[in-house]
Amino acid sequence: MNTPFTLAVCAEMQFTELPIIERIKKIGSYGVAVELWNWTDLDLQAIADTGVPVESMTGYISGNLTEDDGIEAFLNSATESAKASKILGSPRLNFHGTGLGEGGIPVDPVETVTGKMWAKAALTLDRLAGIAEEHDVIFEMENLNLAVDHPGTPFSHPSDILSLLEAVGSERIKVNLDLYHAQIGDGSLIDTCQQALPHIGEVQVADIPGRCEPGTGEVNYRNIAQALFDMGYRGTIGLEAWAKYDSDRAITTFIETFSNLEGDTK
Repeated sequence: MNTPFTLAVCAEMQFTELPIIERIKKIGSYGVAVELWNWTDLDLQAIADTGVPVESMTGYISGNLTEDDGIEAFLNSATESAKASKILGSPRLNFHGTGLGEGGIPVDPVETVTGKMWAKAALTLDRLAGIAEEHDVIFEMENLNLAVDHPGTPFSHPSDILSLLEAVGSERIKVNLDLYHAQIGDGSLIDTCQQALPHIGEVQVADIPGRCEPGTGEVNYRNIAQALFDMGYRGTIGLEAWAKYDSDRAITTFIETFSNLEGDTK
């Protein structure tokens, strides 16, 4: 594997027939890292003992960015997530515009994001940056799509997140740029990557339709891989996708898509 990126695979979405520790070991056997969702359901020490690097995990348990009670719940659970992440070497901590419930549906869906909500969200992220500084971690806000998976999620577009990050101005708060969600909601993926580049903590990928591995849908991820390389991105690419056929094939295809790029002499 000759890739300029750090490649990682979501352990909740591949080898789902196996217990989580066995999934992580299996993914690690491909020479890639893993990513995790809700850490409260996991034995973090057992995961650390596998020796497989963890690139990211969920960075909050409850709450939201805009309501007083929700803000305190969000920040308190973000603090607990930051502390827990130390067991895994402080992977980046992922969060969204509001808490998600069963099936990814927002706990508190929002139809219209008001100016007051924007102001509250910016102040909340400023406080989150302080938590990140205190615990020496990075938090990443992930864009989501409204049309298919997460209707009613505020601050769901990449442009929304970038506006918030620019208002806060902290290197401790980044964007988790999920290109599956961006394609459904906005399109223009290479332009979006270029605009977000100074703020990207990670790029996540899955093809459309189906949310499966690259090469199974409409997105030319090979061109996107080359474009990311050409614009100077050298960070993490995460496969947050289901396997259309089987997990071995999905991971192999993912690795091939983001390896051996033109101009990469590493």
